[in-house]
Amino acid sequence: MTPGWIHVYLLSENRLLREALTKYINKKNNVRVVGASAFSSLAIDQIIASEPDILLSDTADHALSELQVVPEVLKAIPGLKVVMFGMESDKYTFLRSVQKGVMGYVLKDASTAEVLDVVRAVANDEAVCPSSLQRSLFEFVAGKSDRMPSYYVKQQLGLSRREQQLVQMIGRGLTNKEIASELNLSEQTIKNHVHSMLRKLGANDRLAVVELCRQHGLVA
Repeated sequence: MTPGWIHVYLLSENRLLREALTKYINKKNNVRVVGASAFSSLAIDQIIASEPDILLSDTADHALSELQVVPEVLKAIPGLKVVMFGMESDKYTFLRSVQKGVMGYVLKDASTAEVLDVVRAVANDEAVCPSSLQRSLFEFVAGKSDRMPSYYVKQQLGLSRREQQLVQMIGRGLTNKEIASELNLSEQTIKNHVHSMLRKLGANDRLAVVELCRQHGLVA
């Protein structure tokens, strides 16, 4: 490692994006990409071995939920800072990212130069987010968001919007077949969502999922 330089590890499913962004960053002063990969079960070990200052990642679902990359590497690398880029302007994903320890959040319309500016700022102990999402952050801190129970379940338990919708319908006593018909989806798709919820929550059955979510205010 070069003292005084910002060492970046890049995570993205898009190989062309990884290669282009790596090439761009490595041309700049005092910043180097020390590793780049797609999301996989091996990514966490690769990041830890690279000892970056900044983890630059897209795809929030992989980074925060499915593979738990961000929480795992933050525990393993003291002082590591995380920047999410290419993101949608979705306040729930943004707030979940902040709750998981992300310090920089860049929307998908940002230029490569703007992404690098955020990396430099975060490396300098600043926190950066789009002005369009600042209000949601203040509302969350103040506890005034009118959808806080739903958000709380999502950021604590990792349930997607669709899965939260299914919890409500299961709570109404609907079967998988009835839910599939109401949502115009296949019954197998509903079964897959239910299986995902059971795995995320460590629940044994559908009713246990509903009860756990009811405790957190998602189900009346």
